[in-house]
Amino acid sequence: MELLEILLISIGVAMDAFAVSICKGLAMNKIDIKKMCIVGGYFGTFQALMPVIGYYLGKGFEEFVTHIDHWIAFILLAFIGINMFREAFNKDEEEESNTDDISIKTMLILAIATSIDALAVGITFAFLEVKIFLPVVMIGVITFITSCIGVLIGNKFGDKYRGKAEIFGGVILICIGVKILIEHLFM
Repeated sequence: MELLEILLISIGVAMDAFAVSICKGLAMNKIDIKKMCIVGGYFGTFQALMPVIGYYLGKGFEEFVTHIDHWIAFILLAFIGINMFREAFNKDEEEESNTDDISIKTMLILAIATSIDALAVGITFAFLEVKIFLPVVMIGVITFITSCIGVLIGNKFGDKYRGKAEIFGGVILICIGVKILIEHLFM
């Protein structure tokens, strides 16, 4: 997997955390660097941890699925991308993140919920035999940075960019899934 693909996947999986960070910023009366770093730290850490867990889960099943790994990667990435589209257009869903609360309990729940996609990406990395260190660092750092920016944007501009971030992340993940499938089927 090329560096650009890893970068795009990192940005794609960070978009859920970015969207929730916007909601956190929207709900905060006053933000500061500490609050931004707390939100970014939780999201960045869990987004980096989950691919590692997924990677080792995927390695455990590798011998059973190597002949269909490209299909699994495509299906997982497409599913995540489509789910991000659905979330972007689902206006009825009430976000539990619309609160100024950045307690451990609240942030753990949000960090786990937004990082489930990264678990699936880790499984994909295992099937594609990607060395896991660089992607995990990139995912964690990019998620941290985008989450900090999301808090700031949410506090300054409101809910305007949340749906666009989820759509952007979904498009990236679906495109990478299609590329993986095409490479394995036709090259």
